[in-house]
Parts: sequence; C-alpha cells; structure tokens
Amino acid sequence: SKYSILWEYVQRYGRESVLLTFEEIQNIAGIPMDHSFLKYKKELLEYGYQVGKISMKEETVIFQRTN
Repeated sequence: SKYSILWEYVQRYGRESVLLTFEEIQNIAGIPMDHSFLKYKKELLEYGYQVGKISMKEETVIFQRTN
C-alpha cells in the first residue's frame, strides 16, 4: 500500500489518538495526501487504528486506536 509507511508510523507512535497535519502525513508517507486516502484508510484497521476526524479547514487527520 502506498500509505503503509504512514500506518506503521501511527502504530509505532502508540498513543490512543494521533493528530497529524496533511504536511506531516506527506513527509512521513513520502507522497501528498489526496482523495485516494479515503480508499486506503480501511487498511489502518490492521494496525489497530482507524481514521477519526479529517479536517479540511485545519488540514489535520486524527487517528484513533481501536479496541
């Protein structure tokens, strides 16, 4: 997956929730975040996290640990 580096980063971070800016996501993943992110986000469940709120205004994404 083109976002697997990002998913691994979120998992290693290990917190209940992780807030990242679009710019941070681009720096970690090595690619700009685009509309395909929504298609790939379900892969994150395999890493014990899910995508919470995506704020277009603030340009942030919250990742939340699943139980």
